[in-house]
Amino acid sequence: MWGANRWLSIRVDLAGALVSFLAGLLALLAAGRMDAGLAGLSLTYALNFTERILWVVRFQSANELNLNSVERVVEYLEVEPEAPVSIPDRVPPAEWPTEGAIRVENLVLRYADGPPPVIRGISFEVRPREKVGIVGRTGAGKSTLVLALLRIIEASGGRIVVDGRDIAQMGVGDLRARMTIIPQDPVLFTGTIRNNLDPFAAHSDDELWLALRRAHLLGDDEPSDGGGGGTGAGRTISGLDMAVAENGSNFSQGQRQLIALARALVKRTRVLILDEATASVDFGTDAKIQTTIRREFAGSTLLCIAHRLRTVIDYDRVLVLDQGSVVEYDTPLNLLGRSDGLFRQMCLRSGEYDHLHAAALRSHRAAAGC
Repeated sequence: MWGANRWLSIRVDLAGALVSFLAGLLALLAAGRMDAGLAGLSLTYALNFTERILWVVRFQSANELNLNSVERVVEYLEVEPEAPVSIPDRVPPAEWPTEGAIRVENLVLRYADGPPPVIRGISFEVRPREKVGIVGRTGAGKSTLVLALLRIIEASGGRIVVDGRDIAQMGVGDLRARMTIIPQDPVLFTGTIRNNLDPFAAHSDDELWLALRRAHLLGDDEPSDGGGGGTGAGRTISGLDMAVAENGSNFSQGQRQLIALARALVKRTRVLILDEATASVDFGTDAKIQTTIRREFAGSTLLCIAHRLRTVIDYDRVLVLDQGSVVEYDTPLNLLGRSDGLFRQMCLRSGEYDHLHAAALRSHRAAAGC
């Protein structure tokens, strides 16, 4: 900023010197036709030109910066308000969803700043208590689909039905309170571990400690974050009243995700969404988290967006998206059996095809009771 100010001062001084020089030169050339008083007045105004133009530029810059606030206000005035938190005559039962069946019908999604749809009329079904992995290339629409399930983005066409209820017909608060999401960048609130796990004080301390242990934040398990090194998360949780800084800055990325997992274990809803929730932890911790999720959420429907294919290779089914469309949807073993399938190509490019195929085969045999 100071460099820009010095640059401006030099340029304005040069411009002012040029104006003063031209005013003096014209006064000399018109010496016979201009009296001394008029020439002195001209030179006086010319010498003041530098200071005046400098203030004009500064006021113009300040005015432009202040108008940014007006621009923001106009933007917020034009933003469409979110749907009501609750609609009294459409509040779902307290136990909803009881099964966790999800049906997506001709869903079309687009962002407000772009007419081309991100999701292009997709349809699929998730059976109750089914574990479905969602994979695809970057920009395929995986995270956008999750935003639609929580109605952060409203559908431009089609609908999403959960246990027989169209989610667009209920309040967003009633919908989101009955689903749990563990995002790639989990949010932690300033306060304590207790406040982050149970903000409404609806659970006992024993339940909170049990959730921390099952999330591998206590005991002998000391998971590390994806970057390697650092203090294990198991040594950092000293108590439920341990302070949590703003945005959880006193924890690593991997530890924040484990705390978000513990929060989900406390909440225990019938629909659990993982948006690359294990992307910042190592493979060993990822395996432990997946084991915990399968055991603790055996009665819940699980949708998992995964960057690591080994995370979802033993799920019930895998949904493959590409450019906003469903290209494949079947069991992992069946998808690997398609020679020209996109999922098979992704597995081959990962360099872990043999491991992935063996894991899918074990999962298939376990499901068949072999």
